[in-house]
Amino acid sequence: MKIMETKLPGVKVIEPKVFSDHRGWFMETFSDEWFIKDGIAIDFVQDNHSFSATRGTLRGIHYQLNPKAQAKLVRCTRGAFYDVAVDIRKGSPTFGDWFGLELSADNRKQLFIPKGFAHGFITLTDNTEVQYKADAFYDPQCDRGISWNDPAIGIVWPDLLTPILSAKDQTNPLLAEAENNFVYGEKR
Repeated sequence: MKIMETKLPGVKVIEPKVFSDHRGWFMETFSDEWFIKDGIAIDFVQDNHSFSATRGTLRGIHYQLNPKAQAKLVRCTRGAFYDVAVDIRKGSPTFGDWFGLELSADNRKQLFIPKGFAHGFITLTDNTEVQYKADAFYDPQCDRGISWNDPAIGIVWPDLLTPILSAKDQTNPLLAEAENNFVYGEKR
């Protein structure tokens, strides 16, 4: 297992070791041991699985307010998508910065997104499945979002047609106007 830092401290790319032979392949997708060795103590409590039928489906950019904030471990089990994390911690030296990479069933990479970061993705293929672990349960009262195309953030999404968005994601506010109770360096 290879865990690599990104330009956003705490956001990590994970490359599982894949064991292949004439029957197919095997890999561990999560182990507490890997995370503890990397200084991350986390207890995942919920697994989520989404399916997007059409290429260009954009989900996000989402987060949950404290005290129901979620850290996530995201992976692709079918197709491919471009995954993005945005630092929304007020006072952070990287506030408003983003990191993105392609996750696919073929490359088997995963993205760990800690609390204090918003998350979104756009599908690069039809019939894409996304699975992720979360360390807090979904809470609709704390569910929030920011605009996928906020010019202050400047995410460079893959060159696709106009994204397919939910009604909710079409009305997400800009980061500067979004309700946000994350403060850099504050532990909860």
